[in-house]
Amino acid sequence: MRLATLISTRRYAVLLAAVSLASLGCNHIPGRPGPGPEVVRPDEVLTFPALYKQNCAACHGEDGKNGAAISLANPVYLAVVGEETLQQTIAKGVPGRLMPPFAKSAGGMLTNAQVTALAQGLLQQWGTPDLLAGQNAPPYLATISGDAERGQQAFTAFCARCHGAAGEGSASDAKNGYGKLGSIVDASYLALISDQNLRSITIAGRPDEGMPDWRSDAAQPLTDQQTTNIVAWLASKRAANPGQPYPTRP
Repeated sequence: MRLATLISTRRYAVLLAAVSLASLGCNHIPGRPGPGPEVVRPDEVLTFPALYKQNCAACHGEDGKNGAAISLANPVYLAVVGEETLQQTIAKGVPGRLMPPFAKSAGGMLTNAQVTALAQGLLQQWGTPDLLAGQNAPPYLATISGDAERGQQAFTAFCARCHGAAGEGSASDAKNGYGKLGSIVDASYLALISDQNLRSITIAGRPDEGMPDWRSDAAQPLTDQQTTNIVAWLASKRAANPGQPYPTRP
């Protein structure tokens, strides 16, 4: 009798536990993993930090500066470029240069919403609203023809103190904290940089390296024509076959 009673009691306990689990539902079974984090598809990511890190940081720098490509953490540059041009450049890239297209419509991986989020995020993160209000900054895109000879004259007046009389580089300028500046007429350098990048840097400067913008250190800021002329002069220094001829062995 005792054995039968013990077996009956155990069966009752097992049955009671099964009924209890059924009433709680399978999701509450002890040891069963709970619901995992919500999976976000790559084309649903719209946060600027995530988009920038994934698509821009490798070339433009983790904090928008000190990268191989032009610094984006430059409020003057962002003000001159503007949101519309930023969106177009991100979406379509720069043909013939190292900036690829990122929009799906142009062969990239980003949706139109993500392209917009990146452009607006750049302005919100590093831009300064109305920074150039009342300023006569040269336009981002050249709209007039340049004169290389006059560009050399403008370069001498505005740029030579730091970059050397012929753009060959110069020793340090202790007053402004510049280190030794390399040549900006080097054939390899000019082969890698576009006219637009030369113009952008001339207008917006390189604050991460102490280079002033188009307002420069001179008594008068650079005009649109002078900026265009300087770019024309620098472009005239490009070599047809940079890096050639190779050094001959003795």
